[in-house]
Amino acid sequence: MTIGTWATGAEKSILNAVSEIHVSEGAHFTIRKLQSEEESNFQICTEEITQEKDSVFTMHTVTLNGTLVRNNVRVRVNGTNCETNLYGAYLLKGNQHTDNHTIIDHMMPHCLSNELYKGVIDDQATAVFNGKVFVRKDAQKINAFQSNGNVLMTDKASVNSKPELEIYADDVKCSHGSTTGQLNEEAVFYLQSRGISERSARNLLVEAFIGEVLEKNDNLDFTDKTNAILNERFGWER
Repeated sequence: MTIGTWATGAEKSILNAVSEIHVSEGAHFTIRKLQSEEESNFQICTEEITQEKDSVFTMHTVTLNGTLVRNNVRVRVNGTNCETNLYGAYLLKGNQHTDNHTIIDHMMPHCLSNELYKGVIDDQATAVFNGKVFVRKDAQKINAFQSNGNVLMTDKASVNSKPELEIYADDVKCSHGSTTGQLNEEAVFYLQSRGISERSARNLLVEAFIGEVLEKNDNLDFTDKTNAILNERFGWER
């Protein structure tokens, strides 16, 4: 099952949405969330998910517009042989602020979780990523991978990144990491030397960076809607 959400049209509004989701034994559930508010709007979204045995839960979150956007995702993995995938992309400019707070709580053994969030922060925008993975004492044979990458387009853009692991089992394979930097100026120069304008060169590099997350989605309608907003907002043609 797929849920797509975006909000446009309202001005100076606050959206506070809470979803409680139970993924039953053997079920596959996917959420695709596209956040494209008006510039003056605030949005707070909370998803509480519980997974049972042999289930797969996947969530795609793409944040493009809105003065302040906060996403709280909490996954309670309460069954064996589960798979959990969280993918997030945020492209910010102006004075935007976006928070992504995630928790994946592995309570049972033989499970897999993948978490990949990437952001591009321009102008004076600010981003926050705080992801936490719990592995409980009896949750042996867990594979958990968490990564957050960010590109700062200006000296005034900022990001606060805090990936965390809290592990109480001893037979697990877990990793986490965070990177923050600027575009590779040598790559920009190389593209310019091939006849590409500086703006187009920077857009190509940003698209390649953020594309790793966007390509995880396989729903064409969601992809088309995302690309249309990116083209309108940033002049990209994916």
